[in-house]
Amino acid sequence: MKVQDFLRATKFLTILLCAAPAVAQEPIRIGVTQPLTGAFAASGNYVAQGAKIAEDAINASGGVLGRKIQLVVEDNKSNPTEAVATAEKLIAKDKVPVLMGAWSSTLTLAVMPKLMEYEVPMLVETSSSGKITTSGNPFIFRISPTSEMEARAFTPNVKTFGIKKADFLATNNDFGLGASQEFSQMLKAQGVQVGVMETMDPKATDFSAQLAKIKASGGDTLFVTTAVEQATLILKQAKEQQVKARIITTGGSVSPDQLIAQAGDAANGSYHLVFFTPWFPEAVKNPDIARKFVAEWNARKYNIGGLTEGFRGWDGIHTIVEAIKAAGKAEPKAIAQALWNVKVKGINGDIAFIKQGPAGKESAQNVPSVYVVRIDNGKVVKN
Repeated sequence: MKVQDFLRATKFLTILLCAAPAVAQEPIRIGVTQPLTGAFAASGNYVAQGAKIAEDAINASGGVLGRKIQLVVEDNKSNPTEAVATAEKLIAKDKVPVLMGAWSSTLTLAVMPKLMEYEVPMLVETSSSGKITTSGNPFIFRISPTSEMEARAFTPNVKTFGIKKADFLATNNDFGLGASQEFSQMLKAQGVQVGVMETMDPKATDFSAQLAKIKASGGDTLFVTTAVEQATLILKQAKEQQVKARIITTGGSVSPDQLIAQAGDAANGSYHLVFFTPWFPEAVKNPDIARKFVAEWNARKYNIGGLTEGFRGWDGIHTIVEAIKAAGKAEPKAIAQALWNVKVKGINGDIAFIKQGPAGKESAQNVPSVYVVRIDNGKVVKN
């Protein structure tokens, strides 16, 4: 070998040796699709912020498999078509081996065919429609409760509250319609009369027509299912129209602190089903983790009202990372298989999955905690 060739080969080998550690240390990418703009923007941003706190905490403690993690966050704009586009970009272009998303049930249902097409798992942190885990998609792993689980958890409160007749007002999508169906079935089984069942467009801001029908129905309780933006307006307009029914929001999608700040006195007396109680972390199963999360959230000066959504991002990313650790590699099929056996101490209780859906194509569902809180004199109190 000529000296020139030898030097050239030595230089090439040196480049390879220097590059190898860099390749080995590339971060493990995790795709996140959330509604950062549009009708559900407040909640989507809170989830993304919680995920960022998790990312920083995990990387500060050494990452996973000797590598850092890197969140690749995309805005699905509260739109199903955009949700599909973000999922495909994250999988096909960014090459992420696992996703977290997509907040709304409608957005998640839209994304699901892409998961089947590419065989990439997605951790579902928020969506509650029963169809998500019963339609035969083995790449779905949901940590949030279904509407049916939520309704079942609320059952003991029916007699406590003395509910005799209930009306419904829900956003006209899979999230709202699914909740109305499950809660109305539960109430009927408890001997409660179900009155009117009204719906609204997710972008609507005027609910006077629906509230007039609800007021005329004369029910003692109004179940509302929508995002916090609409819930704020509903509380204000219900007060203006002198709707006397007790208002209870479902889905864990309403921030009581944000309602207090934006709806003012109209929020007093309302009840809310939530999946995390940051006002009294001692009430959750893993209070030390909850306190740590709340402290970091406050240290970053994030909106205090976002805690009841932000925890989903924390729990979701930690669950994904635990699966990557168990899989021993950042590959979609390995992560999907490992997710079935994860055991994670989350803010919303201990996370582990059961099977739902048709045999051989089961989706994974966690059984999380559900709490009821009340707004009284501008403060959140235990029910």
